[in-house]
This record gives sequence, C-alpha cells and structure tokens, in this order.
Amino acid sequence: MQRRTKDILKFVLFVGIGVFFVCWFLLKLEPEQKQAIWQSFIHANYAWVAIVMGVCILSNWVRALRWQLLLKALGHPPRFINTFGSVNVTYMANLAFPRLGDVLRCGVLRTSDDVPIEQSLGTVVTERMVDVLAFVVVVIGGVFVAYAELHDWLLQSLPSETTLRNLTILGVVAVVLLIAAIWGYRRNADKLRKRTFFQRVDNILRGFADGLKSIFRLHGRQLFSFVLYSLMIYLLYITGGLLLFNAIPATQGLDFKAAYVVYIFGSVGMAVSQGGIGVYPVLVWLALSVYNIGQEDALAYGWLLWGSQQVIVIIVGLFFMVRFSLLKRKNIDEQQQM
Repeated sequence: MQRRTKDILKFVLFVGIGVFFVCWFLLKLEPEQKQAIWQSFIHANYAWVAIVMGVCILSNWVRALRWQLLLKALGHPPRFINTFGSVNVTYMANLAFPRLGDVLRCGVLRTSDDVPIEQSLGTVVTERMVDVLAFVVVVIGGVFVAYAELHDWLLQSLPSETTLRNLTILGVVAVVLLIAAIWGYRRNADKLRKRTFFQRVDNILRGFADGLKSIFRLHGRQLFSFVLYSLMIYLLYITGGLLLFNAIPATQGLDFKAAYVVYIFGSVGMAVSQGGIGVYPVLVWLALSVYNIGQEDALAYGWLLWGSQQVIVIIVGLFFMVRFSLLKRKNIDEQQQM
C-alpha cells in the first residue's frame, strides 16, 4: 500500500511538472501573442494538428532507431522501447535546462539496460555532430531551392566583413587551444595516469572516445540505415510544417518549398532560445512573410506549429519519465530481494 502511494505521488509530481511548463510558457507570452494562439485554437483544423503531432512522434521514433544503431555498434543493444523513451525524456528535460536531456537519457539507459554512461554520451555527441553537418547541408540546400524568394532577405542578413573576421579568429584560437590541450595530455599521460583523479578522467575519456567512434563501426546495411534515418528525421520535420499549412486557411496554398524555409528559420529559433519560446513563432512569421502571409496568420501558424510539438514533448516525455521511475523502483526491489 505504501509503495502504491509513492508511485501515485510520483505520477502526480510528473504531471505537475508538465502543468508547470505549460503555465510558465503562457506567463512569458505577450498579450498579442496570447491572442494569436487563441485565434489559432479557434480557427485551426484540428485533424491536421493531430496528424502533425503524429509526425512529431514518428520523427522521435526514427531518431531512436538511429541512436540504437550506434549503441549496438558498441555491443550494448538496449531494448528499443527504452531507447525511444529516453529520446522523448531528452526533449522533456531540455525544456527545463539546455542539454540536460542528453545526459539524462544516457542515465536512463544505464538504469534500464546497463549501458555505460561514458560510451552512450559519446554516441550522443556523435549524433549531434552528424545533426550539425546535416543541418548545414539542409540550409545550403534550402538556399538553392528557395533562392529567388530569399534573395533580398539574404542580402540584408549576411554578416559584415568585421563579424566574419572576428568569428574566424575565435575559431582558430579555439582549435589551437584544443590541439595544445590534447598534446599536453598525451605528453604527460603516463605521469597523470598515476593519479587517481586522472585515472578516472582517463577512463571517462576512453569510454567517451569509444562512443564517438561508434559511427565508424557501422558497415554496409547499418551505415545505409544510419544515413537513411538521418535524412528521414529532417524530411519528417519539414513534412510536419507542410501538413500544418492545411490547418489555417491563409497558409493552405503554400508548398514544400515554403515548409522547407519555415523549418530552417524555426530551427534557428530553437537554438537561440530555450525550447524556441517566443523566438520560434517570430522567425516562422519572418519566413512566411517571404510568401506574403500576413503577420497575424503567420504568428498563429508559428505558435500552432510550436505548440503542437511541445504538447507531444510534454505528454510523451511525462509518460516515459513515469515508466522509467517505476522501472528503477522495480530494479531496486529486485536487488534488495537477492
């Protein structure tokens, strides 16, 4: 009875966290932004909103499949349901603190499937590196696809020569410092490894390096699947925006090219602010202004697209947080009985 009460309290706590996030987001909105959301709720076609939510879940499903390929390459194949759940927990945790979810999902798999955290963190970094590269390719592709529409905006937004020069200098300095740190560590590795602290650091770095190298252990069909999943993730993101055009009358005539541009602008908003709050819809409005969509309709679309994603993040993330909490409790009970 006592254990059941604790489980109920945990469930209520996690639900409360979700409600807190919703209220916190609403309190940070400006009155006109709230009005835009309200109007989108009134006039939106919810059948299309539901479909977009399904696409969001599917993109997380594909991302979990891709991550599992890297984990299997390390010799630690977790159950897929746990991999999928940990990906959803990642997005939920990232709503509170940036990148917290990347660490949390590795901790979750350590509990559920005994996957070493150092190695799984390495695979996460590998994923991020691939995502950055893929996003650069997507942006370059978007510029070519929609160059005619983006021409004027690009001329106004390109960095000045001074900014480019400063960024280049910072990049060179960062690379030089990194090389110097690696060289210094390698040269004094034998001495440092005699110290307990550096022994632990060395073990963590070795596990981390194993995770980073996981992508090089993919061959043939596995490597093809990894590339295919990466392409599918971005295609699903763009497809979600394309389908949501049908939910608002003013955007129903827009095509895949417009959805492509919306995704690029919106992704910048996700990177600039926590979870894209406040910035994402504004950048989506900026993207849609290229296609002569009015501010009110564009903001309504932006908030609806952002909101549909966050609802899925909170609901599915909460479900798996509760599931992993119960699984952890079950493992503890089994260990105590042994």
